[in-house]
Amino acid sequence: MNRLLIIYNPRSSRFSDVKAEVLSHLTELKGYMVGKYEVAKTNVDDNAKKLAKILKNDDLIIAAGGDATAVIAANAILQSDKNITLAVLPYGNFNDLSRTLGTETLEDAVPWTGGVAGGTPAARSREASTVGETATTGPVQKLYPLEIYIDDKFFRYATCYVTIGMTAEAVEIFDKPKVRKSLKTSSGRSFGSYFSLASWYFKNRHRKIFLPEFKLNGELQHRKTSDYAAVNGSSMARVMKGGEDYKDPSIFRSKTDRLTNFWRLSKLLFKSVFFRIPGTETKKDILEFLEPATVELQAEGEYQVFQNINKIEIRKSKKCLKVIKK
Repeated sequence: MNRLLIIYNPRSSRFSDVKAEVLSHLTELKGYMVGKYEVAKTNVDDNAKKLAKILKNDDLIIAAGGDATAVIAANAILQSDKNITLAVLPYGNFNDLSRTLGTETLEDAVPWTGGVAGGTPAARSREASTVGETATTGPVQKLYPLEIYIDDKFFRYATCYVTIGMTAEAVEIFDKPKVRKSLKTSSGRSFGSYFSLASWYFKNRHRKIFLPEFKLNGELQHRKTSDYAAVNGSSMARVMKGGEDYKDPSIFRSKTDRLTNFWRLSKLLFKSVFFRIPGTETKKDILEFLEPATVELQAEGEYQVFQNINKIEIRKSKKCLKVIKK
């Protein structure tokens, strides 16, 4: 019997929805040995390591939460080096990985429930592993994530995007108790998220230098550059459109900009919302700081501060995730 593991965070802003729409229906899933992993009060990387230790070949993992829950699940699977299938359900503020994959309900995540033709997720996953690099098999598809290295040491996998600088620091507001409380009680969670980000931006955009002087792939960047972004998935912060680079084992898009300037930010947002996030196709990006730097980096909404570092490298992983895509 195949195992199905639900990953969830009881402290998330939409946990009540997870309980009602996912956890309460687990007994209806036939043909699985169902288990649960509750995200601990530590951090993404600690949870990913703990989860990786309990994973087994042919597991089906369902991340029911926001992008942070999805990041934990994805990193755990990739660290485990096991043949595992991942499905992601949208119970966060932005849900970029779920939007990339098109999965919204428990039925999307387990499309073979109830004897639907096509076999178990394990069988489909094994079949997917025998096809070409970017081919798909039924609902299972290969997703090639980004790898992040800090001073040549591996840090984390990112499925959809990475930002460094001001936009990374802005994510900290979602850890503030007042903001978290408002997102839990608000029916317009997306509006609340954008309002909080906008308030932070106008208060802080001229407060400091967000990115110390650096070279990108050997080329010195403008000293007022505030942000770097690497985009791999089809959306970023929900409303900004990416592409399908996650299907490609070798390329992604990246961009640097001075987003402390409101008009430059407005121009970027207009292009990103109505067309596509502008950027240059690349195989690998190396950011080298002219002096040891303190830098904030976030991947899918999970941020971390790095101090006294010299280099950050973003590149496509040779590993792939097997994901449920609708």
